[in-house]
Amino acid sequence: MSALRSVTGRRVVPLDEGWRLALTAPGAAQEPNDLSSALDWIAAVVPGTAAQALRDAGRWSVEQPAPLHDQDIWYRTNLAGRGRHTLRFHGLATLAEVWLNGTLVLASDNMFLMREVEVDLLGSNELLIAFRSLDRELDARRARRMGRARWRTRLVDDNTLRLVRTTLLGHMPGWQPPIHAVGPWRGIEMIDETGPIQVRAVEMQARLEGNDGLLTVELEIDCNGVRPSAMLQVGDGACPLTWVDDRRLEGTLRVPKVDRWWPHTHGVPTLYRVQVRLGDVEIDLGRTGFRSLEVDRGADGKGFGLKVNGQKIFARGVCWSAVDLVSLAGGRAQLSPWLEQVRAAHMNMIRVGGTMIYESDDFFALCDELGILVWHDFMFANMDYPVGDAAFRTSVVAEATQFLRRTQGHPALAVVCGGSEVAQQAAMFGLPPSAWSSPLHDDILPRAAAELRADVIYVAQSPMGGDVPFATDSGVSHYYGVGAYLRPLEDARRSDVRFASECLAFANVPAANSAGVPWTDSVRWKAAVPRDHGAAWDFEYVRDHYLRLLYGVDPVQLRTDDPARYLRLSRVATAEVMEVSVAEWRRAGSSCDGAIVWMLKDFMPGAGWGVVDSTGAPKLAWHGLRRAFRPVQVGLTDEGLNGLGIHLANDTAVVVRARLTLLCLQGGERVVMRREREGDLPARGNLTLSSADVIGAFFDITYAYRFGTAPLDATIVTLDDAGTGARLSDAIHFPLGRAALDVDPGLSVEPILDEAGWTLRLLAIGLATSIQIEDVHYRAEDEGFHLLPGEERIVRLLKISGPEGPPAGRVFSGGSARGVPYRGAMP
Repeated sequence: MSALRSVTGRRVVPLDEGWRLALTAPGAAQEPNDLSSALDWIAAVVPGTAAQALRDAGRWSVEQPAPLHDQDIWYRTNLAGRGRHTLRFHGLATLAEVWLNGTLVLASDNMFLMREVEVDLLGSNELLIAFRSLDRELDARRARRMGRARWRTRLVDDNTLRLVRTTLLGHMPGWQPPIHAVGPWRGIEMIDETGPIQVRAVEMQARLEGNDGLLTVELEIDCNGVRPSAMLQVGDGACPLTWVDDRRLEGTLRVPKVDRWWPHTHGVPTLYRVQVRLGDVEIDLGRTGFRSLEVDRGADGKGFGLKVNGQKIFARGVCWSAVDLVSLAGGRAQLSPWLEQVRAAHMNMIRVGGTMIYESDDFFALCDELGILVWHDFMFANMDYPVGDAAFRTSVVAEATQFLRRTQGHPALAVVCGGSEVAQQAAMFGLPPSAWSSPLHDDILPRAAAELRADVIYVAQSPMGGDVPFATDSGVSHYYGVGAYLRPLEDARRSDVRFASECLAFANVPAANSAGVPWTDSVRWKAAVPRDHGAAWDFEYVRDHYLRLLYGVDPVQLRTDDPARYLRLSRVATAEVMEVSVAEWRRAGSSCDGAIVWMLKDFMPGAGWGVVDSTGAPKLAWHGLRRAFRPVQVGLTDEGLNGLGIHLANDTAVVVRARLTLLCLQGGERVVMRREREGDLPARGNLTLSSADVIGAFFDITYAYRFGTAPLDATIVTLDDAGTGARLSDAIHFPLGRAALDVDPGLSVEPILDEAGWTLRLLAIGLATSIQIEDVHYRAEDEGFHLLPGEERIVRLLKISGPEGPPAGRVFSGGSARGVPYRGAMP
């Protein structure tokens, strides 16, 4: 059902205490009476997983994860209660039997389904859950031959997983450890209905009609044939609900001139409280927002541009995995720090891919509040699923229905997608177009979405849209041209990307003070570097390619001669490649309407795909994306003989009066060209200027004409608020390449202690690029930025570890081998 926060007379008790678990051989105990008295029971966290409990007991480790699918795992607890109650299980991974007082009351074979069962409690009760061996079940299903797969993917270690509804997390070699998801990974509750009514189901749909918001609510209620008066309240408005029959209520409330829900980059994510009053009973349905969604296909019909409330947006963000691969935690406290980082980086979309898990109600509530759009795949990826099997199909329909119903009312959910890389996998194996589609993606899932979430966009698969499913110039694509396929930076334009639902994956090096990183252990370091399963290369090789391209160095030699400088330059390289690519895609003339970077966070310490490390510390790549994704933005593109394209964007709801400054430097210090102009940036608009227009005369700003020696080695364009002078955005271009600017910027650093803590005052005589601050016990609130000649910048330091005391470290510019030291002094 849709969100049901509370009902008068309805008591929901979390069953999260007193749990223990024990392991047995597969099938050793068919029922609780078969359990040996000699079993070793250990404490278990619920919601949680067996891996989590075993780790907490010191019997299992992420570094050397023992398999868990090869045995049965029993959970048990005692609960008090008498009479009729409902037990609700929000997620059981994966083959589960629930036993109450020695009687089997529920069996489940889908990790993603919420299950409920009515039970009669006897006062003192014993509840046991047997999680049966997945390996044993997969062997049995192989023997039954549930439809032969038309292809086999190398993504997972066992293609028979396609026959079972479980997560692929822990089964994808090359980029995550084999941590098996077993146990009650979502909460367990006991529900006691003591009130005069029982709510059996809720449907809720919010939509816009002109400037008004409309909220339609339908309730299925058991109230013993009585029909009390009912009112629907949304914010300050209210309207009566109508009884359709003795069990069903419905009604629609109009909210005049409603404040719309916007992604935070474009406006305010306004939410309204929703309640139903039924006589003396109050039903809390949580909060919802009003917004419209549509797809702009572009003039050629090949695009995929999201329009929110009639306004086309550039969707940007990251792909999501899970807070913790061991516990699969989905609570507000665990999720909030990560989603706050998404918003802080000016990202307005997060994608949950088909290899992950369905995210929790708290996840969607937080995205609603933070103004983050959600693209959520159904949990299907790369494999040929047996939709011809009746039981499998029934389970999938229930899975989709539950997910769509429980997300009703969440305005953040914008796109639901049939799955990840299924058609791509078939096409890359050379199978005909008939194999690229499936009733799953073309019938079952879209019908469910249309019925239950007609307000969201349905995408059959990701990628999908071109002559082949993975073509970049139509529909949605997974763009790794710049990245894994080692294409030049110009390929971001050449490939005519329309919407990259995955892109820009690199082995991003964490900060120098990142906890747990095996800097000096080459074996453990390499183990943390992601790779495509079976490939002869990894994503460190990809990063090294662009390090060589941007800085003209030999990565292998540099790593040998000066490993610290190699790591510093590696951080800069991936951040700059991301910034350059996004600048190309955000320009006014671009065909691209979205870029979702693979991915937000690492699973383990090291140089993973994440732009945030496994502890939650931002990498330099995160800072690069934060600059590239700013709502008010200036970007530069090299247009060759036409000079520089200066691309301005203002995603906000207000006109911005801004001052643009163009500065050309030689030797990193001498100003050879300076121009300024002031003007208005229209609300939620963008425009492009040429450098020739800004300069007003010929100047070989890209060094394309090559008349004699280059007149400059760097161009910086800044955008400042015309009223306050506050820096809104800046961009830099190196016509001779980044390696050509190899001068000492004359950087000075001064630690300052104020009421909020420590800051650094940075001052540069010349151009200081890609600032990095290395401190054992502090991290900088901002890094990777550039300092103009004579510019001062105050950077806040955030305490991360160690005893209280002043900061001490070094500040590095660009690829410099030696940093400028600093040490704070207590007053």
